[in-house]
Amino acid sequence: MQIIDITIIGQGPAGLSAAIYTSRAGLDTLVLGCEPKVAGDYDIDNYFGFPEGIKGRELIQRGCEHASRFGAELRCERVLSIRQGDDDQSFKIKTDQNEYYTRAVILATGVSRVRPGIKNLTQYEGRGVSYCVSCDGFFFRNKKVVVLGEGLFAANQALELLEYNARVLICPQGKKVDIPDYYLQRLHESDISFVHKKIVRLDGDQVLQKIIFEDGSEQEVDGVFVAMGEASSLDFAYSLGLITHKMFVDVDHEQKTNVPGIFAAGDCVGTFLQISVAVGEGAVAGRSAINHVKQLKKEAAEAAKATFE
Repeated sequence: MQIIDITIIGQGPAGLSAAIYTSRAGLDTLVLGCEPKVAGDYDIDNYFGFPEGIKGRELIQRGCEHASRFGAELRCERVLSIRQGDDDQSFKIKTDQNEYYTRAVILATGVSRVRPGIKNLTQYEGRGVSYCVSCDGFFFRNKKVVVLGEGLFAANQALELLEYNARVLICPQGKKVDIPDYYLQRLHESDISFVHKKIVRLDGDQVLQKIIFEDGSEQEVDGVFVAMGEASSLDFAYSLGLITHKMFVDVDHEQKTNVPGIFAAGDCVGTFLQISVAVGEGAVAGRSAINHVKQLKKEAAEAAKATFE
């Protein structure tokens, strides 16, 4: 099994900055993610070194070329989940196309959590509403649950719930379903169907018991899992056990999270949401990830040496 040294989630300023440092240090670096929001046709006129301004798309293109020049591999793949590996020194990453094992992860996904538009959603958080199947799926064994979402992230969460023998529906909340055909086929074969009415309210005594649709109709359910849009740093934080504050990932001054081997940088950590700050945080996260991986390799080499002595 090949283990990648460092995998970076996000091809924005923070992720590309980190990739420049990690690949330049000679470590295998994989960057996962597609074109970020910043890569648009608008002027950025407050970035150091460009007094005449620069288009967002050009800045990101230059960042991609810079990271690639040092050997970083950039792939346009959507990350669906990140899990701790079996050896506690690696992580398993599942995308819409592949699975990878890596020694370190840098989260640089920006802020992208989409709220589903249900008035009293927060009232039932922890009492039937969840954002993490790997965290809470166990509590919904043999129960009826609804996954809120229109994309691949929601489809993957729905399929994971089947591991707990749950009866699963997907509700896109009025959005257009954007799921590849091969995943739609898997959903069909697994008897996971769609309900296309929009949920506007939840109801239940102490815990969630039913959902109320826009047309006034109701349906009894035991749980609702929110998986709108694409998986965000918060979604990964829930599954990895990262400490968060509001909608951001907690990090220290070295961009380290509370889980060894997981780092975060850029808008997802909620400091000053500017490109220049993201680039700086990406560099710090890259350096911290480099030190982490080198220490792991050193310990592995010493253990191997001791075995033969």
